[in-house]
Formats: sequence, C-alpha cells, structure tokens
Amino acid sequence: MIEELLKETSVWETLAQTNKPLILYGMGNGADKVLDRFRPLHIVVKEVMASDEFVRGQCFHGYKVKTLSEIEEQYDDFIILPAFGSGRAEVIDLISSIAGRHKILVPNTPVAGECIFDRSYLTKNGAEIEQAYQLMEDEQSKKVFRCMCWFQFTGELKYLFEMESEKDEAYALLSLGKDENYLDLGAYRGDTIDEFLKYTNGKYHSITALEPDKKTYRKLCEAKGDLPCTELINKGIWRYETQIGMTQGRGMGSAVDLKCSECVPVTDIDCLAENTKFTYIKMDVEGVEYIALCGGEKLIRQYKPKLNIACYHRCADIYRLPFVIKEMNPDYKIYMRHHPYIPCWDTNLYCV
Repeated sequence: MIEELLKETSVWETLAQTNKPLILYGMGNGADKVLDRFRPLHIVVKEVMASDEFVRGQCFHGYKVKTLSEIEEQYDDFIILPAFGSGRAEVIDLISSIAGRHKILVPNTPVAGECIFDRSYLTKNGAEIEQAYQLMEDEQSKKVFRCMCWFQFTGELKYLFEMESEKDEAYALLSLGKDENYLDLGAYRGDTIDEFLKYTNGKYHSITALEPDKKTYRKLCEAKGDLPCTELINKGIWRYETQIGMTQGRGMGSAVDLKCSECVPVTDIDCLAENTKFTYIKMDVEGVEYIALCGGEKLIRQYKPKLNIACYHRCADIYRLPFVIKEMNPDYKIYMRHHPYIPCWDTNLYCV
C-alpha cells in the first residue's frame, strides 16, 4: 500500500511546484498552522478568502480577506486551500459545491504534534503503517484506512468523501446495552453523552465524564449535571495522576501544552476504574490518546471494555493506537470509521 502511495505526488509537493495562485480559505488557528508549514517550503499564498458571511473588510496576516466571488473576478484559474475543520452539513455541501468549479486541495496539518504526513514521514514509518493496516477487522475499515492515508498525503477531497459513513453503522458495531458503565474522556459540553444516550435509549448503569477545561466543564455541568448515576469530573486524562500544563478557554481546542504555566489535574483510566469497571470508553482527548490508553492497561487487559478512540489528532495515531490496543488485549476486533467532516477529523477506532 505505502509503495503504491509513494508513487503519488504529495499535496506539499504539488503546492510547491504549481504556478497557479494559491487561495487560503479560513482565518483561524488552522490557517495559522498552514502558513507556518508553508514558510520553510517556500510555498506562497496569493490571497485569503472566507465564506461570504465572515468577510467584513478585515485583514489576516497582512492579506485583505476576500469572498470567493471577488477571487473569481480577479483570477481565472487557482487552487483553494481549506484551512479549518467542520462537520456541519451546510459547510461540507458548500465546499463540495466549490470543488465542482475550482481545484481544492487540503494541506492537512495534524491537530497535535509537529509531523506532517509527507513523503519523508511515509518513507520512515511505512512499515508500521502497513502492519496497522493488516490489523483492521473488515474491508470497510481497510478502505477507510487506505483513504485516510491517500487523503492526508495528496490533499484530494475525493478520498475523504469516499471513506464516509454515518454513526449509526459504527454504533451497531459497538452494540451498546442498557447496563453500560460509560467513561467519556473529553466530554466537552455533553454532546457525546447525548450520543451515548441516543444509542442506549437513555438506559445505562453509570456515566463518568471528564472535561479538563474549566469554562467548558461549567457548561457540561449546566447541561448534564442533573443526569442520574452520572459523575462529572473537572480533570484531564493521562498515564497516571499528576498535574500538567494545559491551554484553557479554547473550548474544543483546549489541549495539553507542557510549556504552559497553567496546570490542571489529570488522572488515569485504571485509577478511575478502581470503583467502576467501565464497559465502554470513548476517548477524544486532543492528541493524548496513546498516553491515556497506557494508563488503562489493567482494565483493558482484564475486562476488555468497548472502545471508541479518536485516531486523527497525530500522524502516528493511525498505526500506534491499533498497536497498543492489540498489545494490551489481542482479542479486540478493531474497526475504523470516518464520519462526515472536513478534514479527516472524526475518524475513530471502534474496538469490540
């Protein structure tokens, strides 16, 4: 698989070689990351655009932000580079519509870590990626795995759309019952608790939800504080109990930053499991999934809880997470699914 993929041109190579104007689409942290990646590669953005409702004459990194219609009036042929994430159907439909008229490439910068999925990364880690591919349980999982590799390497949206599936099918794999002890790691404001309640018809044994961001935790308590048999904890997850630096106040963007002076308490899965033997664990923890899994080795080895693990935050997640799960408990069947989102966020391992 990797040998075949290396015959393709990476998105970074395409952008470095093209003579077409490059139009950056977005003005947030994702756009900052893309520009940072472009500088050492000598890739130059010509213009910055945003969706019509966000254009108010502002500037971004010295560029006057324009609408697509303004870009179309100025240039005949160009490449649009989305630099933000969204799972909203109307946003995905808009980008799909634009892709019908103009070339779109997605320079995928991972949420966490410094690596990018480029030629050097594939060459260095190709053997491990191939091995992880063989751990996928069914053909759909292998298709998602392949498409994710092709999307991250080439930036072509067609691979992202090709691997989409709805969450109903993924939760059918998990087959949640009415007696689940649910551990929600990265609970945010309760959206994944709502998801859990939907697929258990509101019946469960217990819910334990962790959210480290103070402001978001307050929102979580407002939304879910009255649920029966539910414990909400203002902590992050780690390999062991300690305190670590973490950015605060960024909502879904709050994440571990060991250089940050503001520390938050963190705990581990096995410590939490001393009183509750969790039967289902969902984990979307902004790039510390591997560390969190290592802190749950005792529970995973002995009790084999169902797992729903985000595998898109770091380049290494696609192979390192399946390895550690299988190492802890070889009896797991590992499935990979991607749900509608641009870029390849909301790509998860479902392990039963």
